Amino acid sequence: MSTAHPEATAWTADGLRTAVRELLAAHDPASTPTAEFLGARYDAGLAWIHFPVGLGGLGAPRSLQQLVNEEFAAAGAPTLDPGRHGIGLGMAAPTLLAFGDDDIRSRFLRPLWTGEEVWCQLFSEPGAGSDLAALGTRAVRDGDSWVVDGQKVWTSLAHEAHWAILVTRTDPTVPKHAGMTYFICDMTAPGVEVRPLRQATGEAEFNEVFLTGVRIPDAHRLGEVGNGWRVAQTTLMNERVAIGGHAEPREGGLIGLLTRTWRERPDLRTPGLHDALLRLWVDAEAARLTGERLRQQLAAGQPGPEGSAAKLAYARLNQQISGLELELLGAEGLTYDDWTFRRPSNPSMEGGSPGYRYLRAKGNSIEGGTSEILRNIIAERVLGLPQEIRVDKDVAWKDLPK
Repeated sequence: MSTAHPEATAWTADGLRTAVRELLAAHDPASTPTAEFLGARYDAGLAWIHFPVGLGGLGAPRSLQQLVNEEFAAAGAPTLDPGRHGIGLGMAAPTLLAFGDDDIRSRFLRPLWTGEEVWCQLFSEPGAGSDLAALGTRAVRDGDSWVVDGQKVWTSLAHEAHWAILVTRTDPTVPKHAGMTYFICDMTAPGVEVRPLRQATGEAEFNEVFLTGVRIPDAHRLGEVGNGWRVAQTTLMNERVAIGGHAEPREGGLIGLLTRTWRERPDLRTPGLHDALLRLWVDAEAARLTGERLRQQLAAGQPGPEGSAAKLAYARLNQQISGLELELLGAEGLTYDDWTFRRPSNPSMEGGSPGYRYLRAKGNSIEGGTSEILRNIIAERVLGLPQEIRVDKDVAWKDLPK
């Protein structure tokens, strides 16, 4: 970065455009390997511009990130595949920034950004999905390390990840929210076993993960001991925004596929389906504009509970749109191209068949927080309605029914 650039507190849109163009001039995006280009972008502070200097950022206003992204996109600059790196970029990175020490942030953020290291999320368990705080995976202190035993489930890309964000139970004698601790787990460490979970689509993008005597250095702990719930909340709020609040053009996503089929196949049109399509188009556009407003709010700070509404709408719309697509296509939509067991590195509903989209969309109301739980969050934290009665709030985790 040129010494002529403004200080971190004085970045403007013009200054950032200049910084982007200097980087593009020094690293031709057409010929520079992706990891090398992204590394140069990180080192120039043009990865997450609101991050601190030296950690992929410039301390610049978060509201200007979209401008930087658009400049790089217009130049054809390489980016990471969100299907493979979304957990690292959207969930791990903001958590590492918020709770990691200098060593952790320096060690992990750059290879995460360049795509050299893939991340996964070890949160849900067979007995702790919607109620994450009920988790039972144990971490016991042993000198400068922790020994972890337990089972996690629904872990996307665990079979490809090098690192995982992991929530554990470190004190079973206190109420469930108080006895959790958050770690970075090496997925290549002895005692980590990954097994595929085959989905209705035939894919196995999810896994169950067994942790048996896995040693994690205390240096890889995020936040204080017993403060894992607070750290996890940062991750979850960012996850919901990453899933439901990503930028889409008008008629982007599944609604674009449905409207294109309607326009290109007049033989399929019926008056009743036309009315349903119009309603979903309006809902999708409302959700898109609401997502844009949410991203503008994020420019002023960290994501809040409003991200739950974006994710809830995303799940509902995907399921309704994919269902209408099958209804529009009739018998043609019932065909399914591939039941073969496969391990996708880039699962994409938009790239599959209508039958695939219909099946895969069913998971949208579960992953990233079930729709039922998100409605509770919206009711209590956004609308200010009375909290749901919780009889286990002050009961030690060890005394809860298992």
